[in-house]
Amino acid sequence: MGRNRVLVTTSWLAEEDHVHRMLTGAGHDVVFGRPADLAHRGWSLADVVKDADAIIAGVEPCDARVLNTASRLKVVARTGVGHDNVDVATATALGVAVCATPGVNRLSVAEFTIAALLNLVRHVPELGAAVQRGEWPQAGGRELHGKTLGVIGLGTIGRSVAELARAFGMTVLAHDPHVGSALAGVPLVELPELLARADAVTVHVFLDDSTRHLINARALSLMKPGAVLVNAARGGVVDESALVGALHSGALAGAALDTFEHEPLPADSPLRGVANLLLTPHVAGATVEGRLRSGTSAAESVLAALSGEIPPAAVNGRAIAHHARLKARNAAPPTETARPSR
Repeated sequence: MGRNRVLVTTSWLAEEDHVHRMLTGAGHDVVFGRPADLAHRGWSLADVVKDADAIIAGVEPCDARVLNTASRLKVVARTGVGHDNVDVATATALGVAVCATPGVNRLSVAEFTIAALLNLVRHVPELGAAVQRGEWPQAGGRELHGKTLGVIGLGTIGRSVAELARAFGMTVLAHDPHVGSALAGVPLVELPELLARADAVTVHVFLDDSTRHLINARALSLMKPGAVLVNAARGGVVDESALVGALHSGALAGAALDTFEHEPLPADSPLRGVANLLLTPHVAGATVEGRLRSGTSAAESVLAALSGEIPPAAVNGRAIAHHARLKARNAAPPTETARPSR
């Protein structure tokens, strides 16, 4: 039997790193197909997956065309908590496990979210740029202490943000229709109430049909005058055009976006050049510690799948197991019924 081939597309993974050593140490071949390298050759992901038994994927789309091209594929392991860039339905139909790395960047994203809030309310980027230009503006800012934070999405990241915010002396409200109880001292409220009461709003939800443009023009109109918004979840959760309008009108004091509807951010994006908008290139989870945990988790999922197991982190694990049982049942020869003796 030939060696398994693992295709790594995550941009920050490299030859001889811990993931490479884990996979090669288990006897697998590893090849790299990072987006920048593929683009340089004029290739797409579909051009390099034909012989892949596993993919460790970044944020590039892993759609039906890619999955159907990879006839040997057993697993797609995302180095991140989301999997909206993978066509899970097609993967499931093909018997391909789709895995994420939940929880691994919880602290990284939570700390980044608080850092973004601090930068917004103290105007750190603008003041730093002004000093670099030779100016000396001593504009005042606001404290987080005593303010109200609205946390949308109370998963592991949202809960960590709530805990950090309370340490700053903030009152915290949360909205999440998928959880039955909040943290002690953090009441669950409906989204309109959260938006109306919060001085700052942070977003920590997955992107799906129910959350796409969750923060739209109507939602933004419900926010308090002078409030700020931070999105370190998925770009499609925020209606970018509506956000630009709210910032230009002064309805919002500021916003910070780490993720965008189209990445990298297009050169003609209306988000560019907005004075009270802090933009970062999808790096909320990009810490040494977070990436170490993420890469390790993805590699463990690949190793499990290539050993014939369903990885614990598979988001479609039950469906894969069900399909495997049906396939085995259909492939089994019929059992001959014993004839009664005379």
